[in-house]
Amino acid sequence: MEIREIFARNLRRARQAQGLSQEDLAHRAEIDRTYVSSLERGIYSPTIEVVERLAIALGVDTADLIRR
Repeated sequence: MEIREIFARNLRRARQAQGLSQEDLAHRAEIDRTYVSSLERGIYSPTIEVVERLAIALGVDTADLIRR
């Protein structure tokens, strides 16, 4: 499994575990909702800064989003 797929899966799981919509997460992380959707579908690879912003918004360690 590619790192992009791992990140997409972990992002979706973390977001759903928090009970957040993609829009809620995007607002917290100050990114566009369509970008969150694209990340969760593995269309785009995020920058490390975006990974960090999403982790902070979700209240998880940054490494949790890329851990196999």
